Amino acid sequence: MIKPVLHYFNLADEVVSFSTTRHGGVSKGQLATLNINPHRGDEPSAVAENLQAVAAEIGVEADKIIRLHQIHETHCLTVTDDFLQLSAAEQYEMEEGKDAVVTDCRNVCIGVHTADCVPVLFYDPVHRAIGAAHAGWRGTVKRIVQHMLRKMTKLYGTDPKELKAVVGPCISQKNFEVGQEVYDAFAAAGFPMERIARMYEKWHIDLPLCNQLQLEELGVPSANILQSAICTYDNASDFFSARILKEGFGTIYTGIALK
Repeated sequence: MIKPVLHYFNLADEVVSFSTTRHGGVSKGQLATLNINPHRGDEPSAVAENLQAVAAEIGVEADKIIRLHQIHETHCLTVTDDFLQLSAAEQYEMEEGKDAVVTDCRNVCIGVHTADCVPVLFYDPVHRAIGAAHAGWRGTVKRIVQHMLRKMTKLYGTDPKELKAVVGPCISQKNFEVGQEVYDAFAAAGFPMERIARMYEKWHIDLPLCNQLQLEELGVPSANILQSAICTYDNASDFFSARILKEGFGTIYTGIALK
């Protein structure tokens, strides 16, 4: 059985980066088992217990794991020392409506919730800064990862050539069937449709590739971008998939923390 937490680049004392799986938690039904998203109708006690399990695995205190309430936009939360001094209620309010998050604070885990959408992690090893973005098809069309990278450059001096990125578990092209209106949205946004789209019975779009191309366009070397190559649809017993579970489902948490 796949482990409860899938680790990516874990550079000793520098950074930990990971995605949760569906294993090792206490949530029930469509939320089973390791859901830490408080916005999915799960039992608060189950979410809290799951959160403690993830915190123990990654070595970060549970109240230092940032969980956004995402809305498929490009708004970004910047986690600072001042943010960390706020009350839980005040932090919760600032997390509302955010689909991306950045920080240079140590021992704080930032991340995004997904279930077929694309989670993207950012690590600037030179300026010691990190980021996470939730790129569903709407966020991908709006180029959320480029917004994120530009924000990290502005805040921390991040050079795209030095950035390391992870594209976490998400739906693959062969399973991401879309209507003509979605295809048209990508075409109108200037994406290279001959590379990202393929016609089966309907159009299928390669979201992981779309996000990689956006990073490369801004100067991130392809060798610095790790594709997890895990399709959530094909591996729905191990990773939450919205298209498989339909409703009332939990989410994967893909996160990163500076140690």
